[in-house]
Amino acid sequence: MADTPIGGPPTTVLISTGGTIAAQTTDDGAVPALGAAQLLSTTPRSDAVIRSVDLMSVDSSAMTVADQFAVVRAIADALTDPTVAGVVVTHGTDTMEETSFLADLYAVDDRPVVFTGAQRPADAPDSDGPANLAAALATIADPASRGRGVLVVAGGRVLSARGLFKVSTTDPAAFDCVSPDLPRRVLAEPIPVGRTARVDTFALYPGVSPGLIAAAVAQNAAGLVLAATGSGNTHPDITAEVALAVQHGVTVVVTSRVPYGEVSTTYGGGGGAVDLHRAGAIVSPWLRAPQARMALIALLTAGCDCAEIAGFFAQPGTRTD
Repeated sequence: MADTPIGGPPTTVLISTGGTIAAQTTDDGAVPALGAAQLLSTTPRSDAVIRSVDLMSVDSSAMTVADQFAVVRAIADALTDPTVAGVVVTHGTDTMEETSFLADLYAVDDRPVVFTGAQRPADAPDSDGPANLAAALATIADPASRGRGVLVVAGGRVLSARGLFKVSTTDPAAFDCVSPDLPRRVLAEPIPVGRTARVDTFALYPGVSPGLIAAAVAQNAAGLVLAATGSGNTHPDITAEVALAVQHGVTVVVTSRVPYGEVSTTYGGGGGAVDLHRAGAIVSPWLRAPQARMALIALLTAGCDCAEIAGFFAQPGTRTD
């Protein structure tokens, strides 16, 4: 890890992890190639003092859970310095919704943390990376950013990481939120080092094989997140497998593959959210599958039991002690 100071305090720490914002076009496609200092060299600069940290250089689609926790730890490490005003993380947009939300779960400090990235490589004539990075740095300097948890800046928008999801593969305004008013859920737990709980996620659809769930249980998944249809609904055969998974000690969370709207226990019929809840599944009203998975990984790794996990998902703003 390179840690290169540029100037003195007060300081914004810029953590680079790769992604399209750092990518250059090659014969094998766009690949991350630039570090934080190179990103700054093409970014309109304010009076901010920047310290750069080149943490990793990967496509976010290739990140592991260990990589994501490494990002969270790097943010926490940066904030141990009282002269730091805030932290900007450059990150690929493919999985930014997961890593930014994971960071938000551990964001006990009021100082702003801002994720940003790009939809177009750094060497594209119309690259959106420099403008996004400049906007992220400006967001750190805005007093209104304090105490909001982790923010994501892209395409002229400043959004909360909570409930975030990617809405376009090409538009610079890459993200939206399930709801703009989701309250914070902060884990009063140390950031894990080493092995974390394995959580698998599956999208449900007509004709989905219930054996997918049985296979995940057989392969020792600690948790499952199901992106069900509609308001958390599926086939009765899935409900039966969920009941078996819960009996084997696997925590199952049900959300929806629909991007907007609350997921609730409304429908029955054997495979509705009412039935899944009765089978032992926990319904996630607002967090969709990618972020529900990150929450479940963090909760299970911390040793939370089923009741604590259910409380986390069902009671917005509850602090898990």
